[in-house]
Amino acid sequence: MKKFAKNFYIFLVFLFLYAPIGVLIVNSFNASKSRSVWGGFTFDWYSKLLHDETILKSLVTTLVVALVASVISTLLGTAAAIGIFNMKKNMRSLILNISYLPIINPEIVTGVSLMLLFVSFKMDFGYITLILAHISFCVPYVILNVLPKLRQMDKHLIEAALDLGCNRWQAFTKVTLPEIMPGVITGFLMSVTYSVDDFVISYFTHGSKAQTLSITIYSMTRRKVSPKVNALSTLIFVAVLTILIIVNVADAKRNSPKKYKKGVKA
Repeated sequence: MKKFAKNFYIFLVFLFLYAPIGVLIVNSFNASKSRSVWGGFTFDWYSKLLHDETILKSLVTTLVVALVASVISTLLGTAAAIGIFNMKKNMRSLILNISYLPIINPEIVTGVSLMLLFVSFKMDFGYITLILAHISFCVPYVILNVLPKLRQMDKHLIEAALDLGCNRWQAFTKVTLPEIMPGVITGFLMSVTYSVDDFVISYFTHGSKAQTLSITIYSMTRRKVSPKVNALSTLIFVAVLTILIIVNVADAKRNSPKKYKKGVKA
């Protein structure tokens, strides 16, 4: 009975979390524009979505900004994590606290601050300001994911690689990087997710020619939101779910006990 009650509570929690997404997916196939009236099953909204230049342009902008900002953030965050890891304890604590400020700081404060910074440097708002703004809040997430992997790594591995003839760069690429790669990948994926999801900071740092999807949807809410947004949100959800499944399956295969058993037999 206790087990049933526990499972029931878990079911209710997941129902609460995913019910809105379920409603959104169902409405993406609703022939009626009204969300309260079912007008029949249709794929028309997906077809119309592919012909909406405004939404498609915003989607491309969102993906370009997310990928560019995430790649740069991953490189900077990984280098920063290695540097922080090799610092002395007191300095490491200080730099870590400073690094995590963009995560703790309210987004509206970060957005307004970046806007004033770009204005003071007389920068034209557009792709550059948007990418720089996204890098500013993505880097801490990469550091947050890479540092634990560095702590788990055996310090003597690098020394052994150097003793065996590797130079510093070879030791990094052949020993350190493979060890921290799961953290690097996780940091990259988190950067992409937060970049695509961001609205507040993007709102203060975008230009007229660089509107992200969230800003376009916000501008649509001033009028009546088109069901095409439901179709787009469904496609994004399916894409993210597919990526998560692929990453988890690959990680499960990499850490599979069979792999270790084969290694032992060999």
